[in-house]
Formats: sequence, C-alpha cells, structure tokens
Amino acid sequence: MQLIRGLHNIRPEHQRCVATIGNFDGVHVGHRTILEALKQQAFELDARVCVITFEPQPREYFQVDAPARLSSLREKLALLAENHVDQVLCLPFNDRLRGLSADDFVFRALVEGLDIRYLIVGDDFRYGCDRKGDFTHLELMGEQYGFEVCDTQTVLMQQGRISSTRIRDALAENKFSEAEHMLGRPFTMIGRVVKGQQLGRTLGFPTANIRVCRRRLPLRGVFAVRTLVDGHRFNAVANLGVRPSVSGVKPLLEVHMLDFKGDLYDQTLRVEFVEKIRDEQKFESLEALRAAIANDIETARKLF
Repeated sequence: MQLIRGLHNIRPEHQRCVATIGNFDGVHVGHRTILEALKQQAFELDARVCVITFEPQPREYFQVDAPARLSSLREKLALLAENHVDQVLCLPFNDRLRGLSADDFVFRALVEGLDIRYLIVGDDFRYGCDRKGDFTHLELMGEQYGFEVCDTQTVLMQQGRISSTRIRDALAENKFSEAEHMLGRPFTMIGRVVKGQQLGRTLGFPTANIRVCRRRLPLRGVFAVRTLVDGHRFNAVANLGVRPSVSGVKPLLEVHMLDFKGDLYDQTLRVEFVEKIRDEQKFESLEALRAAIANDIETARKLF
C-alpha cells in the first residue's frame, strides 16, 4: 500500500482510482463494508482503491476535547493495508485545507489530483470552507467531471449503527466482546518498544514500554491482554495510563508478558485487550505497587 502525504505528492501512478473519504478511526466492520464495495468497483473499472483521510482528524483541529482515537495514524494505515487498500491520501487538516471552497476541494483533490471514477461517502458528509459542500454538491460535481457518487450503507448490530463512537462507548463500559464484534477483531494498540525507567524490572516484573501516540486515551487501567511478537502470541498484563504511583505525566502502555524471556527493545508489539482487571491507582509505596502487580498477574492467569 502506498501512502501519499498531501496533494503535492500525488503522481500519475496514483490516478484513475475509486475512493472514499473519512476518518476511518478503528477501521471497523462498517468501514470494511465500504472497502469491499470499493474493491468491487475497482475491479469493474480497472482502477485503484484509495482512502482519503485527514491528519489531524477535523474534530481534533476544531476541538481541544475531541473524542479519543481508536487508532493512531500508524495503526490505521496498518489496518487499511490488511484490507488490501492500494493507496491512502493523507491530507494535513490545517488552515489552508480548511479555507478551500467546496468546488476547489473537489477539483484539486478528486478531479485534477486523483482522477477518480467512483466515490463512496456518507450522505451527511460535509467539506469545503464553512462545510458548504454536501452530498448533493458532490453529485453535481460528479455529473460535471464524470465520476459517480454513492452513499455508504449503514451496518447494524443489535439494532444499532456500528460507529467509532459506539465502539468508544463500549470500551469505556468495559464491554470488550461488544467492541470486538463491531471492530471485527479485538481492540488493539500497536507500537515500538522503547526504554523506560526500568522500574518494573526492579520490582521483579519487567515490562515492555510503548509510547501512546494519542491526544486522549480511549481507555485506562490494568488489563489482561494478548501480545503478538514475530508471529507468536503471549498472554500478558498491561497498564495503560500515566502511572500516578511514579509521578508519570505522559501516557504509556506498559506490558508484562507472562512466561516470556527475551529482549523486546525496538520491536513492534501488537497488544490485544481482552478484559479489564482494575482502574489505574496511585500506591503509597513501591511495596504496595509490587503487591498489586502480583495480584493483577494472578487475576490475569485465572482469566486466561
């Protein structure tokens, strides 16, 4: 899969494509329904499958308290690649992009840029300066420039629409099975293992530390998780949060892998969340922290 960063990096080999536009946060079952429809159109039109997305997400640009992401950009790209998308056009959402008129956005990005032949978007999709562009405007532009516009199909589960918001709510309520059904896989975070304070090693529970590339966390606490390293799965316990017991500030994902020995530094770790064990707590002493971790590990072993 090719990543195109910005309109100025579009090349002739990126043109003649079918496309969709959106945040694709989490790349859930509803998103994958759109991708399957795109792939069918790409086959019929002999075109490339393209996802157009934004970084930061528009709501993050406008709102300091925007909802937590289900997936970082890196995770999103990995999920789109797994779903056989040919290319992703990632547009920086800034004052310049925000200032484009609806006509200019369609012409520069979709017509002149990607030479699209077919577009799938939600019928509530808005774009252009002051969000003046809508689905009807896209249909008119499609008639003018020769591309077809289709609206997305709503995917339901238990009489409700599958959405990133609904998945965030399920995670917040510790309904991991419900979130997994909507995502089509366990909720997962991916990152490279970095060196930390090595406090876990001192306490007798070495951890793999992963920086969290999110403005806000979709969940916090101590969890039973499964990890994937070099194609091998391991059960583990993870703490996701700011580590108040050691005066932490930046969010970190700390993973203690059960029955594992080895060096994980600089490796990419995939962490699948299975069940919440407890909330993140501040302990008054390292001994109290050590006892809590030992209890978390015992709880996780029983769960597994």
